[in-house]
Amino acid sequence: MADTTGNTEATTASASHSGPRKSSWKYIGPGIVVAATGVGAGDLVATLIAGSNFGYTLLWAAVLGCLVKISLAEAAGRWHLSTGRTLFDGWASLGRWTTYFFVIYAVIWGFVYGAAAMSSSALPLQALFPDVMDLEWWGVATGLVGLVFVWFNKYAVFEKVMTILVGVMFVVTVYLAIRVTPNLGDAFAGLLPVLPDEKDSILNTLGLIGGVGGTITLAAYGYWVNAKGWTNTGWMNVMRLDNRVAYATTGIFVVAMLFVGAELLHSANIALASGDKGLIQLGDILADEYGTATSKFFLIGFFATSFTSLIGVWHGVSLMFADFVARYRAPSGEAKGEEVAAGERERSWPFRAYLLWLTFPPIVLLFQGQPFRLIILYGVLGAAFMPFLAGTLIWLLNSARTPREWRNGPLSNAMLAIAGLLFLVLCLKQIWDQPWSEFF
Repeated sequence: MADTTGNTEATTASASHSGPRKSSWKYIGPGIVVAATGVGAGDLVATLIAGSNFGYTLLWAAVLGCLVKISLAEAAGRWHLSTGRTLFDGWASLGRWTTYFFVIYAVIWGFVYGAAAMSSSALPLQALFPDVMDLEWWGVATGLVGLVFVWFNKYAVFEKVMTILVGVMFVVTVYLAIRVTPNLGDAFAGLLPVLPDEKDSILNTLGLIGGVGGTITLAAYGYWVNAKGWTNTGWMNVMRLDNRVAYATTGIFVVAMLFVGAELLHSANIALASGDKGLIQLGDILADEYGTATSKFFLIGFFATSFTSLIGVWHGVSLMFADFVARYRAPSGEAKGEEVAAGERERSWPFRAYLLWLTFPPIVLLFQGQPFRLIILYGVLGAAFMPFLAGTLIWLLNSARTPREWRNGPLSNAMLAIAGLLFLVLCLKQIWDQPWSEFF
């Protein structure tokens, strides 16, 4: 995104810090990681369903969702680079309530997400190799592979593997978008902000905007920026280019799948199941329309999409949890970005403990089903995280905690406020929709 601070002093300030003289494509990396992690199978299904229900009408909402996430990720990265402190260190400065929220969120969300990520990665593998083993065991296998990969590899290797998998995702989604022969005239018309003439169209539209590639991984972006070795304002322009690449990539994934939904499903009036199994259903539809080879090619892309989300969370959220523990153990000090850049967090016992938490306890859920009350809490906490992130970033980046030249400008404040309001509405809807009468 463009410089949202609104300050011309930033260029002068950054000159005194080490970093490249100008931004360059050769430096990008964390953006690829956050794009790959943020776009999971659920995002693709939601976009497919939007395309199947409304055609190209909500294309503008998908694009707007990418712009909102650019602002959030840019703000997180700007905090890390301008202050030299980690995001959790910033949260801790706002009061103990942030620590309580993060701990509860990390424990419950991580437990349920671990099972969901393993199951999502297992589905395409079982479809590709139906006679090898059951879905649950495929899930266990993907979780263990993710654990071993993240445990024994540092950020540099992790980024390279994520980049390869993103390449697979890119080729598959763009190929499918071209294969269904999109109506470009209707697609351009879909960039006009028009709401479908349907019941709950506003909430459906807000859900599509809010679901375009981003949860806690947006907060992890600043940690990946530091892990890349970017720790001061000399890297600010590089970070902004990297962030734009991230959400341009996300936009291509989402727009391509909306094309598939609009052309392949909407025109034939085919209803797609919600959840990851909707992608398996799409694989069957592709096999009928274009042959087995296209279907298998799609399933490979489906696996790349799910597995990048798995290892991305295994690495990024474990990095955040390790930072939380370090800050908790030394409350009078500051958690520095240099410590993340040095790889200290990736070698720490809290990082590996959270890795184990994401992998082994959720295996129970794969075989026994997901406990009802836990799923409700998971949904509420997940919905509450994005308003929390947007609100705290506004607070941090408009206060004396941030050097004056890197504080928010009007554009950044506006975009973060829009994001905060959007996710607050979605959070309230999520809370309202929960079957609380059955909870107690």
